[in-house]
Amino acid sequence: MTELPKGIRSVLVTGGCGFVGINLVTSLASRCNRIRVFDDLSSGDLRALKREWSIRKSTTRLEFIRGDVRERQVVEDALRDVDAVVHLAAQPGVISSIENPSFDYSVNVLGTFNVLEAARNSEIRKVVFASSNAAAGKQTPPVSETVAPHPASPYGASKLAAEGYCSAYHEAFGIGTIVLRFANAYGPHSTHKTSVIARFLSLSLSGTPLTIYGDGSQTRDFVHVEDLCQAILLALAEEAPSGAYQIGTGVETSVNELISTIEQIVGRNLPRRHLPARHGEVVRTYLDISKARALLGYSPQFSLKEGLENTYRWFLNRVRTS
Repeated sequence: MTELPKGIRSVLVTGGCGFVGINLVTSLASRCNRIRVFDDLSSGDLRALKREWSIRKSTTRLEFIRGDVRERQVVEDALRDVDAVVHLAAQPGVISSIENPSFDYSVNVLGTFNVLEAARNSEIRKVVFASSNAAAGKQTPPVSETVAPHPASPYGASKLAAEGYCSAYHEAFGIGTIVLRFANAYGPHSTHKTSVIARFLSLSLSGTPLTIYGDGSQTRDFVHVEDLCQAILLALAEEAPSGAYQIGTGVETSVNELISTIEQIVGRNLPRRHLPARHGEVVRTYLDISKARALLGYSPQFSLKEGLENTYRWFLNRVRTS
């Protein structure tokens, strides 16, 4: 069990009612005295967070502030009296960033700047920023932190710009900034996500054909949300050096292989339909996670099949109880 340093007694989680946020907040429950969740609830689920929290029966104090990371004063207020920040709040979609790059910029770049500036003003010494492999963009895999970034979408560009501010605030103001470049995440509480695994599991339960963009040979590195939470907890540790880290599994999986694994789990063949490949999406990628292994002690625990089984059970239970 990863313990937080004694100096971190209270943690602010922006986007704490989102998919990763709910899983992280429940993971933090036994590790600090107070957790403050900051979310605008545009896609987050406060009821789901409260439901999971009640199951934990934790003595940790849970606070909630509704707010937008683009509003400087609201962010300043939210960061008062906390020891560390995990910044998850974001506009997360490649396609939506192409449709509205201005909104993508305002949330991901301006929002991150506001968090860092508020951390500086409040003398907070540790900020963990949830970035994305989209910041690296088009690369020959496996993708490491040493390659020159080539974002293929406004989303990737916004994450890269935010990473730059994290680096600058570390060098200029001494704030410990850990950038975690997430691979394609999946797991419980992702029913509202448009990511491929969440979409495929939802469609498999409804009997609707799976939509595949292109021929299905495109590849990704799929990482379970509990492994992401492990990386975040490790990043909060005092000895974690500032910088960027690729967080995935190091395993390359095609969309066709993903569907075959889901079919094994659900016990039947799933109908499919193909549409043209989408602009702005990387064709092939997976991550080199050796830096995170060496410097953070990160070690992913879920194989794809184990993680999909865990996620499918959660989706199935949600359908049965809804």
